[in-house]
Amino acid sequence: MIASLSPSLTEPSLISSMGSVSPIVAPSLYSISLIHSPRKSRNLRLRASSTSLSMETTKDIIDVPISKKVLVPIGYGTEEIEAVVLVDVLRRAGADVTLASVEQKLEVEGSSGTKLLADVLISKCSEHVFDLVALPGGMPGAVRLRDCGVLEKIMKRQAEEKRLYGAISMAPAITLLPWGLLTRKKTTGHPAFFGKLPTFYAVKTNIQVSGELTTSRGPGTSFHFALSLANQLFGETTDKSLEELLLLRDGFQNPKTDEFNSIDWSLNHTPRVLIPVANGSEEVEVVIIADVLRRAKVDVTVASVERSLRITASQGTKIVTDKLIGEAAESSYDLILLP
Repeated sequence: MIASLSPSLTEPSLISSMGSVSPIVAPSLYSISLIHSPRKSRNLRLRASSTSLSMETTKDIIDVPISKKVLVPIGYGTEEIEAVVLVDVLRRAGADVTLASVEQKLEVEGSSGTKLLADVLISKCSEHVFDLVALPGGMPGAVRLRDCGVLEKIMKRQAEEKRLYGAISMAPAITLLPWGLLTRKKTTGHPAFFGKLPTFYAVKTNIQVSGELTTSRGPGTSFHFALSLANQLFGETTDKSLEELLLLRDGFQNPKTDEFNSIDWSLNHTPRVLIPVANGSEEVEVVIIADVLRRAKVDVTVASVERSLRITASQGTKIVTDKLIGEAAESSYDLILLP
């Protein structure tokens, strides 16, 4: 694709801000060319050229990074922590992430009950090229992904064309293995499904990178999984910056847990917790809090303070809440948590 710059965009001050350009180059002949390489970083290249009747010279080339395209498919029973952490971290890294439903509708309920609203149906992604396709796990989410013919074709093409793909938790064993995408690849996965992996290539580690394939163990390793993929897409500098931004560096991982005002609760009923959310709430915090408490058999209500049950979180993930805050206010709660 080649598009000439208009004269209004070739003023000396604008040209100098784009890079060092020789003064002998005629401004009206600047052009932009999009250079595509499957395994290398995609860059927008500004090529300055000068032509005359007798000669053509090419001057400076300036690389401007273009966003990487990432696909994260979800289905009924997908592990919401794994899906949301992938989307959140990779969007913070600068990726153009598409959350796609393998169901017949955009609204998908995760394995612990959180409802996510996908961006598109998976059928809309069949002809697109992605720099990375990453599968969350969960049950029966991994089975729903496995049984999606469109997704299987996308993943097989991804592997054949040597582009990045990944899976976490149950997805390596339940989804990728039946598709033949673990052949001669060192792989890790959820401990409960570890025995299903090819014995010789199974590795007990939190993160395993084997060529274009990256695998990980489960919800607790979701951040490490997402950061590893961000590193492969954007480099170590982005990875380290995200670790600091998300407070994942060692200095923050094991803070002191001294309790200065300890309180013992004694309840004779199932604990009830309210999590109010709004547009712009941090999706990782909302989903992790709700997921962990629900696993502990707590009765969790996620309530929207907006006029709609649907809220758009800080990194663009759409969450479908249980109630509006007005309806939720009619009940009493043992604990209210603000993300």
